[in-house]
Parts: sequence; structure tokens; C-alpha cells
Amino acid sequence: MKAARAKSSGDLVKRIWGLCHILRGDGVSYHEYISELTYLLFLKIAEETDTDRALPEGYRWRDLIDYRGADLLTFYRDMLTYLGGHAENRVVQEIYAFPTTVFSHSENLRAVIDGIAKLDWHSVDADGMGDIYEGLLARNSQDARSGAGQYFTPRPLVDTMVRLMQPAAGEVVQDPSCGSGGFLISAQQFSKIMSPGSTTSPRFEGVEIEKGTYRICQMNSFLHGLNAELILGDALTADAAALTPADVILANPPFGNKAGSARKLRDDLPHRTANKQLAFLQHIRLALKEGGRAAVVVPDNVLFEGGVGRAIRVDLMEECDLHTILRLPNGIFYSQGVNTNVLFFTRRTKNPRNSSRIWVYDLRTEMPRFGKTRPLRPEHFREFEAVYGTDPFGSKRRPESADIPRWRSFKREDIAAAGDNLDLIWMTPRDADEPDSSTLQDVASTVLFHLQSAIAEIESLMEDLPADEVER
Repeated sequence: MKAARAKSSGDLVKRIWGLCHILRGDGVSYHEYISELTYLLFLKIAEETDTDRALPEGYRWRDLIDYRGADLLTFYRDMLTYLGGHAENRVVQEIYAFPTTVFSHSENLRAVIDGIAKLDWHSVDADGMGDIYEGLLARNSQDARSGAGQYFTPRPLVDTMVRLMQPAAGEVVQDPSCGSGGFLISAQQFSKIMSPGSTTSPRFEGVEIEKGTYRICQMNSFLHGLNAELILGDALTADAAALTPADVILANPPFGNKAGSARKLRDDLPHRTANKQLAFLQHIRLALKEGGRAAVVVPDNVLFEGGVGRAIRVDLMEECDLHTILRLPNGIFYSQGVNTNVLFFTRRTKNPRNSSRIWVYDLRTEMPRFGKTRPLRPEHFREFEAVYGTDPFGSKRRPESADIPRWRSFKREDIAAAGDNLDLIWMTPRDADEPDSSTLQDVASTVLFHLQSAIAEIESLMEDLPADEVER
């Protein structure tokens, strides 16, 4: 049954994605096309699932299909605007809030509408509707030109992080940089599998700063039936006050530096920094309940950066039990050349044994570079999941065997002696003396990333100086 549903959903994804070629002549990008599909697919799926009663009469999929006037594009624009301002359902209003359309001609709009209408929607059940949208988002992330790869985390990695954290019914599951909502949806699906027939589910919270991505996340959440409170905002500002303490946090914070915004950063973050990942790491530590657990994707520089970076790592290791680090392979994020890791930790503010032993699994050394032509698959994480164990808090005894060369533990005192550096490496590539072009590209990308970070930190310091000091 599940395989048949996946096949039906996959066929529809392929056909819907093929419709984007209609818009190439109008210069529409894949990412813009996905955003536009948010409007159209919502109307169509609402009809298929008999939920279009939540939409005002005259502003439903059937009205769009049946329109035979001279200017379909104007009718469509008016329809979007009305739904954004007058729909009674709050989620519908947010999906259509301040709408803009990428269509320039009624002919292209009609072709896409008719193409969607002709698809075999009856072969897909309600659960499969969400799978279709997830499939379109995955396709979009593989287009380097769209820039979507930097916020779309590969599904095999998402599912591994969720399985290890084991979100359960009744818990608050949070993603402070939720993008298209992949972590939240995977957590819901995991909870359903672990508690079949349960009438309760986790309560989900997410924050997304980019309006178009927030709209996509709202659509994704609606299609999967999430019990979710989503916020259009920035978790590094006062917007975070709307969040509640979390049992589980799953996140892949945006790469780069916070610059160019007039909004004031939160006062409760102990260490001021322009580095987004370091700021988000502080937020996540503070947002967890006592005993709450987190899995967070971070770039390499978070593990070894000095100054503020070191202070933030020390706080993390003292206030939380940082028990596991997963070194991720190259090419995970399409638009970034920066190497990444996953930090697994539990908040235990008064535990003197916090981070006394940190386990590291190296999935990078002697691994191929992943990307569009060599996708990351679930089997790449099987050994790591096995050695991590069944305890989401990472506190149970773990295997110590020379037969698992990628798995090693480090004592807290040794890490402190090395300057609290968490970039823990012991494996050596066989061809270390002859780096290939991909390795050189990684080095160049990493150097550029660190230079940009340094410039952002300098700019941040200059903002704190009096004007006369800057002029001198």
C-alpha cells in the first residue's frame, strides 16, 4: 500500500514539475514556480480532500477551472487578493497574504491550470497529498540556481536526526529556522509510526524569516495536518518570545552572518555575535526545557572558532550534555561549499558530568562527495544510527570497538586542554598527499566563508563604537 502510494505521488510530482517548462519563456525560476504552485495546489487539493468549504464561495478551484472570461490573469490575481484578505480560515489567509504571481500571460496560466486538472488525483489518498508537495520541494532543492538547497535539508539526514531524537506524542517539537517544515513533518510521521492509533500528537512550533518560504511551510503543514504554530519572524529577535520551552529541537540554522537588518538582536543571548549559527546555538540551548534534547546542523567553524565561538561552546558543554557529534560528508548542501556536522545534546544545567565524554562519528573522511548526481541515502546513516543507540539522550553505554574506525570518543578534559576545539579528527584519507579538485574547492569555499564571518564580526563591533571613534 505504502509503495503504491509513493509511486502514485512520484508520478504526479514528475508531471507537475514538468509543467514548469511552460513558464521558461517568462523567465520564471524553479523556486518562483514552487511558490506559485502553493496558490494553485492548495485550491486543487482542497477540492480533492473536500476541505474547500473553508474557502469563500466563488474563490475555489472549480471557479478557476470554469472561468471563460477574456482576462483569466486578472481574475486569478483578484482571487488571490480576496483569499488573503477575506478568507475566514487563518491558515488560508496566511498562505495568500500579500500575494504576487509570476504569470505574465493568461495563456500560460491556463496551460498550467489545465495541466494540473488533467492529472490522476484520484490515485492519491489524503496522506499522499503531502508527499507530493515534499517531492516538489526536494526537486527544487536540487536546482543550484534557485538557492533552495541552503535551507532544504536532505530527507535522509532529517529522518535520521528525527529517529535518534524520538519525538513523542504530547511533546513540544520546535524548529527555530523551519524553512519548508521538513523536520516538523518528519517528526509527526515518526510519532504516528511509534504511537499508531493515538489521538494525540506532538505540538509543533516553527519560525521562518523569509515570507515566500513561510508560505510554503504553511502549505506543507496544512497538507500534512500538523498541529503547528508557525511564526513569520526571526528567532534571534524578540519574536522568540512567542515560543514555548521545547522538549525537542531539530534545526538546520541558516549559514552566513546576520547583517543589514535594523531589528535588534535579543538581549538574553549571553554572547553577542554576527555569526548566525553561533547565535542560533545559544537560542536553542536556552529554548530547551530542562531535560530537553536537540539535534542541530552546524558548519565546521562553529566547532573551532576562537573568541566568542569558544565561549559559546564552553557554555554549551557546561549547561548541556553534548554527547555526540556527526561529521557530515561533503556536498550535502547544494549552494554551499562549507562542511557541516550535527550536534546532539541534552539540557541539564546542574549536572557536573555534562559532556564528560563526547562521541564522534566521522561520515566525511574517505566518503564520496555527494550532490545531485550522487544523492545521500538512508543506508549511509545505518552504522551511525546503530552505534548511537536507542537512547535519545545518548546516556546509555555505547560500543567501543576498533572494528568501527569511524566511531571514537573524547574526554572533556582533553578537549579543554586543546582549547575547547570540537573539530575532532583522527581518520586520514588514503590519498592525503594528492588532494583532488573537490577537496581544493572545499578549502577555497571554507576560507571564503571564514573571511566573510570575520568581516561581519568587525562590522558588528564597529556598530557598537561611538561615531567619533569610527571616523578616527
